[in-house]
Amino acid sequence: MSRIGLSPVAIPEGVTVDIIGRQMTAKGKLGEQSLTVVDEVEASLDGDQLNFKPLNDTIKARSLWGTYRSLAQNLVIGVSEGFTRVLDINGVGYRAAVQGKSLNLQLGHSHDINFPIPDNIKIDCPTQTEVVITGVDKQLVGSVAAKIRSFRPPEPYKGKGVKYREEQIVRKEGKKK
Repeated sequence: MSRIGLSPVAIPEGVTVDIIGRQMTAKGKLGEQSLTVVDEVEASLDGDQLNFKPLNDTIKARSLWGTYRSLAQNLVIGVSEGFTRVLDINGVGYRAAVQGKSLNLQLGHSHDINFPIPDNIKIDCPTQTEVVITGVDKQLVGSVAAKIRSFRPPEPYKGKGVKYREEQIVRKEGKKK
């Protein structure tokens, strides 16, 4: 049984949620997002809370119940607060800079990497070795961060590469004489 699906989603002030049929729309100070709820799950709005329940007792309905409750919570948090991922760049000569609508990365390859910044995503570089990715859609923010990290993942011997701020790199011992 889903324990996540049991708890309601609290809607903060400044966010309006509309449910029309299977379409759920959330509007807030950072933008607007929508979610289409599947037929097996019912979403209902009770004041400033959003409740979900499965329409039948099938395995599919019970599994999608908690999933759509989490997606709705990410929708509400996204339009009210937004999501942020911070990447750190470690290595001699490794740096990043925002140039117009692209992120220029120098990661030790023969050429610079120009990563086009998607719409609805804001990328900022407070320092040359720090990349801050913010946006309304949690999935898109995580996907962009993972794509940037994939250009040069951290290696275990010296720790060089692009890593998430909260990531712990397991270091290995080098060769012994």
